[in-house]
Amino acid sequence: MARSSTVRKTATYHRAIKQYRSIEQDQVRVARAQRNHIGLALRAFLRLEWHCYKTGLSWLEAKLAVIRPGVRAYLANPLYNLPATT
Repeated sequence: MARSSTVRKTATYHRAIKQYRSIEQDQVRVARAQRNHIGLALRAFLRLEWHCYKTGLSWLEAKLAVIRPGVRAYLANPLYNLPATT
């Protein structure tokens, strides 16, 4: 039972890294830049995981708590105004 739980948690961890940190979608070509990108993506994911653990939030709730205020602030004072469509 313990082994299957560990395997499931590991699979969830790998899936989450791919889904939430976009490691597979990086566009860098130089090996050092790739290592830096992967390292920083893992660091960001671990910080998100720790935050979720401490607050009891899901990954989605934690990300939305950051994104929503940013979008609201931008919509209240946009940097670019697009022409209205008819």
